[in-house]
Amino acid sequence: MTKYLALKVDVDTLRGTVEGVPNLLRLFDKLNIRATFLFSLGPDHTGRAIKRIFRPGFFAKVQRTSVVEHYGLKTLLYGTVLPGPDIGVEGATIMRDTRCAGHEVGIHTWDHVLWQDHVRNRDEEWTRRQMQQAYDRFVEVFGSPPETHGAAGWQMNDYALRQLDDWGMTYASDGRGSQPFRPVLGDKQLSCVQLPTTLPTLDELIGVEVNGKPMDSLAAAEHLLQLTAKLHSPQVFTLHTELEGAKLQPAFERLLNGWQEQGFTLSSLKDYYTELSDSVIPGRAVWGSIPGRSGELIVQQAA
Repeated sequence: MTKYLALKVDVDTLRGTVEGVPNLLRLFDKLNIRATFLFSLGPDHTGRAIKRIFRPGFFAKVQRTSVVEHYGLKTLLYGTVLPGPDIGVEGATIMRDTRCAGHEVGIHTWDHVLWQDHVRNRDEEWTRRQMQQAYDRFVEVFGSPPETHGAAGWQMNDYALRQLDDWGMTYASDGRGSQPFRPVLGDKQLSCVQLPTTLPTLDELIGVEVNGKPMDSLAAAEHLLQLTAKLHSPQVFTLHTELEGAKLQPAFERLLNGWQEQGFTLSSLKDYYTELSDSVIPGRAVWGSIPGRSGELIVQQAA
């Protein structure tokens, strides 16, 4: 069986769309890699994320990874001092270029900050409205419906998981876990298979101490390669255009080369999904924590 490592590219901001995506497209073309790009399709309200200062672990993450350096001051003012630009309008051409370059495209969210900070406690009407706005904009940009979805901040609720089934999606990547599973809600098993992110992200590792020394981006990449050298099952890695498509690109390129040397086929989520057997295990999508990530997010649990 092919040893897949699916690359899930989260596009959170306008800057990540117009600057980070083209950088990654050039890198992927150079290495003959195809990935899945998940786009934020509505307003960029990144500045409103300042409310996360009350989350456990938020300051520790900010101290380890320079938010201003990676996102830029202008982006950090969107939705507060500056109006939030419409990513799906201003970045539509680049989004279409991504698909034309042979990559899979899908939905990340409508309003990234609004979804990430509120979906956990919102009702069905709010959830479906947010998702439908993203769906409609995706069709407007690409001229066809999306095949996959990857939630902003790995945040979902039961209504959102059901919406994926209602859309007829066969696979998505909305949380963290160890292997593909079909979510179980109550006594019902959903159809849409979850392909959870299985590996830590670079920004979760940067600044973490190993042998008494905090890791920089290149050290984090080497740490990841040491981890995957021992793995033989397919994996999913999430990256962000604002990070790996910018300042972290040298470390990310080292990762890609290393994974190819380890025998992984670097692929899209779709390529990985098509090779799955029909016997995907059931599981539950529950709230939990991940080292290096502030707050709680959706994680896989045995059914």
